[in-house]
Amino acid sequence: MIAVIDYGRGNLGSVEKAFRRIGMPAVITQDPRSLDEADAVVLPGDGAFHDAMANLDRLGLVPALRRALDGSRPFLGICLGYQLLFSTSEEFGEGRGLDVVPGAVRRLPAGRKIPHMGWNRVEHAGELRLFDGIPSGAHFYFVHSFYPVVAGTVSTALTEGGLREERVAPDARSFASDTRSGAPDAQSVLDARSAASDADARSGGPDARSVALRAAWCEYGVKFAAAIEVGRIHATQFHPEKSQRWGLRMLENFAAIVKSGR
Repeated sequence: MIAVIDYGRGNLGSVEKAFRRIGMPAVITQDPRSLDEADAVVLPGDGAFHDAMANLDRLGLVPALRRALDGSRPFLGICLGYQLLFSTSEEFGEGRGLDVVPGAVRRLPAGRKIPHMGWNRVEHAGELRLFDGIPSGAHFYFVHSFYPVVAGTVSTALTEGGLREERVAPDARSFASDTRSGAPDAQSVLDARSAASDADARSGGPDARSVALRAAWCEYGVKFAAAIEVGRIHATQFHPEKSQRWGLRMLENFAAIVKSGR
């Protein structure tokens, strides 16, 4: 069973309906026990970053959500549910996210219509399991005004050096430069996690799988990570449940990951 987290932030019914359409049982829930008992957890949503974090905290869902993100089960973040995985967001003033993925959420640059709403191409190098059987350049449906900036270098054959290339989003290490925020330096977080992952790899620990973060890319005034995979954590800026053929294929791929226990 897949648990879809209900924290008062949109598109819950369409996500549950899409899973039902592909024959995968899913339940919408605010019960932390249901999250703990689920085979996989989905965090969807749209709206404001800070309000979403406040709602998760008010409903007492943050501890169960963090357990769902410990790498022991498949996890899927969608749209706002993707952005909440990052360290901080500058939306309506800087605020803290779940800090599972070091980086920052920033406003899309001026020059293009905002929000980014509609279909856009997503490029990938065949590395993400969510994209199994989906061609690079397939179109997915986006609705967002902010985008994620992954800190440091992203491991991907498609974009060597990750976010340090020209014409891509600036390195997210700068998001912590304002000491008033109290946010840790993103590179320090990466270094610490890398060291921990190396130690786990030597000991055979479960975190050895999450060393590499892989990404798929979209361009809308800036090139950004439209989807990521790190260990068993998967997340997309676009809405697979609204993306018709390729979106359903992506949810089928996630269901296959859940059933396989990978």
